[in-house]
Amino acid sequence: MSQLTIPRAGRREGKAPRQRGRMGAGKQLHAGPVTYLVLAVFALVSLAPLVWTAIAASRTDRRLAQTPPPLWFGGNLFRNLEAAWSQAGLGTAMLNSVIVAGTITVSTVLFSTLAGFAFAKLRFRFSGVLLLLTIGTMMIPPQLAVVPLYMWMSNLGWSNQLQTVILPSLVTAFGTFFMRQYLVQALPSELIEAARVDGASSLRIVWHVVFPAARPAMAVLGLLTFVFAWNDFLWPIIALTQQNPTVQVALNALGTGYVPDQAVIMAGALLGTLPLLIAFLLFGKQIVGGIMQGAIKG
Repeated sequence: MSQLTIPRAGRREGKAPRQRGRMGAGKQLHAGPVTYLVLAVFALVSLAPLVWTAIAASRTDRRLAQTPPPLWFGGNLFRNLEAAWSQAGLGTAMLNSVIVAGTITVSTVLFSTLAGFAFAKLRFRFSGVLLLLTIGTMMIPPQLAVVPLYMWMSNLGWSNQLQTVILPSLVTAFGTFFMRQYLVQALPSELIEAARVDGASSLRIVWHVVFPAARPAMAVLGLLTFVFAWNDFLWPIIALTQQNPTVQVALNALGTGYVPDQAVIMAGALLGTLPLLIAFLLFGKQIVGGIMQGAIKG
């Protein structure tokens, strides 16, 4: 009896670790209280500047100058928002920023995806050299291009016009490199060859194969480009005036004067930030889902 039971026990003991391993592999991970605490701290630190901007926008300039500063909302929010809107002319500025940021975002995503696909999957002469030159332009500080770029736009007669801000940003080296790195892994070369065998043209391959595969990265690049174009200040403040401004150029007018009203400035900053918050609230879920989908495919 002892000889019969020992092998059975040995077999059961040998199977038990494998069963526990299978249960552990399929078991869902749960975050502990420390994880939630750390996430809460990071969320509070990230939201603190936005909350302080809203608090300052709801107070008066005199109250902001007192010590200690206010830590809760006041009753002047809508009055300060109205003052910032009228003083800075934010109606025209908002429309101009939507045109500029929207055009730059669409063109950057489109051209960067096409260029990234070419560098990732097409074979042509000097492709490596051209890619290195493209990446090398990222090392040049943008301040060095301000003077020749302004002279170029002046010669074209585009001073104080929106195309002056749009044209230099139609495509970026970062966007091209970003899409190239993504498509190298996410787009199998066999899929392109199969489409060619089926008689698909290059345009059809791009539309039906490349764009669907690159959609997650295109969403991420679009969000980053829109945020950068909306917040851009250096080149628009040089190329545009207060008669035809973007949001950041218009907000610069709120800081002028002998004694600038800090509450009104904060209200203008809050107005300039709201479109970005709305865009993220509307499309953030799709963008995060696209990132996860791209990570699974990669």
